Amino acid sequence: MLIPLANAPRDYAWGSGTLIAELEGRAPSGRPEAEVWFGDHPGDPSETPDGRTLDAWIASDGSDVGIPAPLPYLLKLLAAASALSIQAHPSKAQAEAGFAREEAAGIARDAADRTYRDDNHKPELIVALSEEFRALAGLRDLNASRRLIAGLGEGAAPLAERLAEPDASLAAVIGWLLSDGADAARDVISAAVSGESDEFAAELDLVRTLEAGFPGDPGIVVALLMNLVTLRRGEGLFVPAGVLHAYLEGLGVELMAASDNVLRGGLTPKHVDAAELVSVLDPAPGLPPVILPRDLGDGVRAYDVPIADFALYAVTPGEAPATVSLDGPAIALATSGAPIVEGAASLSSSVLAPGGAVLVTPGEGSLRVSGSGELFIAQPGR
Repeated sequence: MLIPLANAPRDYAWGSGTLIAELEGRAPSGRPEAEVWFGDHPGDPSETPDGRTLDAWIASDGSDVGIPAPLPYLLKLLAAASALSIQAHPSKAQAEAGFAREEAAGIARDAADRTYRDDNHKPELIVALSEEFRALAGLRDLNASRRLIAGLGEGAAPLAERLAEPDASLAAVIGWLLSDGADAARDVISAAVSGESDEFAAELDLVRTLEAGFPGDPGIVVALLMNLVTLRRGEGLFVPAGVLHAYLEGLGVELMAASDNVLRGGLTPKHVDAAELVSVLDPAPGLPPVILPRDLGDGVRAYDVPIADFALYAVTPGEAPATVSLDGPAIALATSGAPIVEGAASLSSSVLAPGGAVLVTPGEGSLRVSGSGELFIAQPGR
């Protein structure tokens, strides 16, 4: 069974006014359009053709077609024109403990200062649809950050001294910046705005952009300690538990475990719990977790991630149809052209326009894709 899904873009302030509209081939709405959700997440479930939301449809009819409630993943189109908040997500064990702790404390689940809104982790994968997608992901090599900060001169001296310590802890430095280091952060920002560097020119340009949008925010200095990443079209970025990240600009397909647990580290007016962020943060510096798709042949590419919550495939059909095996309920989302999807068991088919999606029930066994363009298929991991 193939069930068409529809949803309206969410108008978060950081959203692009044009990127989703261009993908869908329509005029811009005049508002920022940040995300379109495809799934049964109660925060904004997709709609089915009979007028029900997908969570209601699954609760009523899902067991008859082998779909558990809820889906373990959420698929999105994401379009950023400015920076999202710097953030990290807890592990499954951390989420369970934090959720139980806040439930016991009687904190309302929709309270502004609530951190753990459910007991799940939230690993994420984003794949670039625009020619470039810019993001911050993970903590930069410590020696490189030492060079960057030392090069800013006297205004950045307190931060440079902390980083220069032989046993310097990036987690401790970030905790200090977000809790007690506001004055020092403003001095670093001022030095970076007027600074010059051949090696870190892009990072200093980013500081100037962030300062214009979030003046004096200590998160700007946290951003200076992170890897600045530019994905090319088709490249992915996987963010596991504890990895600090922030999307900056571009259009992508995002797939995540179904959770609302976000610990923020700046670039936002929302609640920032520095101590809790540090407690879940992976402080190890390293290269950003960029993923290149694995070619499976016949126009099918897999984005391999080490989790069971979700799997993502990109399909570009050629002269012969491409086939993707299914392992549970899947969502197929077209991003260009006019791909035709056909279920192996029911032989029911659908032609998808860019931005169009269908839920594929598990009984289909596999999905055949023909026509033109590009299609992404999300399903549970194996």
